Amino acid sequence: MNQQEIFNYGTDHLTAKLALAISKGEVKGILSESTKERVLKSSEVVERIAGSGLAVYGINTGFGPLCTSMISAVDTRKLQENILKSHAVGVGEPIDDEISKLMLVLKLQALAKGYSGIKIETLERMTWFLETGATPLVPKQGSVGASGDLAPLSHLFLPLIGLGKVHYKGEIIATAELLKEHQMQPLQLGPKEGLALINGTQFIAAHAIKVVQRLENVLASADIIAAMMIEGLQGSQKPFHAELHELRPYPANISVAEQVRKLLEGSEIMKSHADCAKVQDPYSLRCIPQVHGASRTAWLHLKEALEIELNSVTDNPVIFDDDLTISGGNFHGQPLALPLDYACLAAAEIGNISDRRIYLSLEGNTPGVPKLLMKETGLNSGFMIVQYTSAALASENKGLCFPASADSIPTSLGQEDHVSMGSISGRKALQVIENVEKILGIELFCAAQAVDYHHPLKPGKILAAVHDFVRTEIDHFEEDQIMYDRMENAIEMVQTGKIVVIANQAASTLN
Repeated sequence: MNQQEIFNYGTDHLTAKLALAISKGEVKGILSESTKERVLKSSEVVERIAGSGLAVYGINTGFGPLCTSMISAVDTRKLQENILKSHAVGVGEPIDDEISKLMLVLKLQALAKGYSGIKIETLERMTWFLETGATPLVPKQGSVGASGDLAPLSHLFLPLIGLGKVHYKGEIIATAELLKEHQMQPLQLGPKEGLALINGTQFIAAHAIKVVQRLENVLASADIIAAMMIEGLQGSQKPFHAELHELRPYPANISVAEQVRKLLEGSEIMKSHADCAKVQDPYSLRCIPQVHGASRTAWLHLKEALEIELNSVTDNPVIFDDDLTISGGNFHGQPLALPLDYACLAAAEIGNISDRRIYLSLEGNTPGVPKLLMKETGLNSGFMIVQYTSAALASENKGLCFPASADSIPTSLGQEDHVSMGSISGRKALQVIENVEKILGIELFCAAQAVDYHHPLKPGKILAAVHDFVRTEIDHFEEDQIMYDRMENAIEMVQTGKIVVIANQAASTLN
């Protein structure tokens, strides 16, 4: 195997892309000998503390407001099993298997750094679940994103002690049934292990990985689709000139303007109206670099924060050595909650401006492009109601954009008196992104129809390749037909990243 195919938990630098690859089995995560040595050393420290009678939170004390309740040495192991049982209080539908797998990957990375007192056998059992394809069932709701993602992580790790359920070979089965099939026994957790397993931000971070991945595709798709709409509505190229953006040099704005220039390059449609009397376009066309660019900046902020989180220790207490254990707040989700809420708003704005371009395409103010994108209207409604759907989705997103991190409800009898609600931030951001993918699919549907009316003039070569691809699955039409299947086709092209791939392939041939 080459270096790209192996990842050393707790030692190598983890990125969102790598975490996804490990969760899909494309990269193999391992526990190197140096990692095992580090983990063993930390575990031995915890064993000594547990037998010393020295009060250390979560090792020989109760949890949360029960932190002053001492636990006898003989009960320290039972304490760790109890914490998984009592904290598994999640409700709602299970999260996607991919997010559960990401949580396992992220937890392995954090625990393998050797500051949690976890046993090597526990880490090895976690890797076994990943490699066997037995994915723990984790309910969506129940985390407040502070003392770690306690409820979801408890559900994630119930299978270690033979409890809970897993998704295995297309079925949901009891963990006991899985272990019986593989002739394995549940683990007996050592001191602090239960607490180490459920303290951390892995539920929030796993959602953030998906937000980073899907929002990146949304941003790339939005630039391509917006450029196609500029072609269809004969928008001006001037707002994308490099000289203009050098006067307000936000890097992301400059990048978007450059991308649109490349997409419009060589366009016969754009050349055909170079000397028209139009002075300036509506904002949804003219301000694409500023709006898309601002959302790109938000995406980058989340990506950078997430990369720090993926390589951090988010446990409590943190075990340094026999003489230094620190009860701190590294489990608090605020560092991701705020950027996730920012990214959620950034995604919604891509949908907002896309909906405005869809509306613009129906007005009939572009020479040759008929009102409602159909020549014979009256008997036909054309694309009128398509925009109702994009408006509904954009409105739904506005309701979802209220920042979850603006709220805090004290828990644990006041011991945990400020929480991040970052788990809700992550879930809402993914909901918004899914809605934006749908809006962009609808814009693609409309933009392709608008471009058709300029035939035989062609758009730029990159956009021509994208337009041709759209037309392989969605026909141009001039009388009312059922729309939703065509809309679903266009949405799928956005969600799967197909139009980005087509555009990149076309660009590579030009280069």
